[in-house]
Amino acid sequence: MATPQVQTVNTGADKAKIAAAAALVVAALAAFYLLGKQGALAQWGVLLLGLAAAVVVFFTAEQGKALYAFGQDAWREVKKVVWPARKEAIQMTAYVFAFVLVMALFLWLTDKTLEWLFYDLILGWKK
Repeated sequence: MATPQVQTVNTGADKAKIAAAAALVVAALAAFYLLGKQGALAQWGVLLLGLAAAVVVFFTAEQGKALYAFGQDAWREVKKVVWPARKEAIQMTAYVFAFVLVMALFLWLTDKTLEWLFYDLILGWKK
């Protein structure tokens, strides 16, 4: 079975919308820093309005519409997830902590054994 080919078409209008969204982000950032003497309310207001306008312009382009559709599909998949019960989650967390503790103990013992073997027995270096 052949997989279908996905073909992306970028029209000039979509490229212009993406460029306009990018320009709005840059303008919002520039206005934020240029309005430093006007106060924090003016700075943040202009920044948030500029970023909101950029988001609106971006989501009118094909890439924005595709991103929105992807987000909807992802949310639909998240709703299908069967989350574990509280008891099961606590048990699995306890298993992980126990494994980490056992592994840490094993690695510490291995390190100390090799240290004793090399430094004390083979090389004869006493601490």
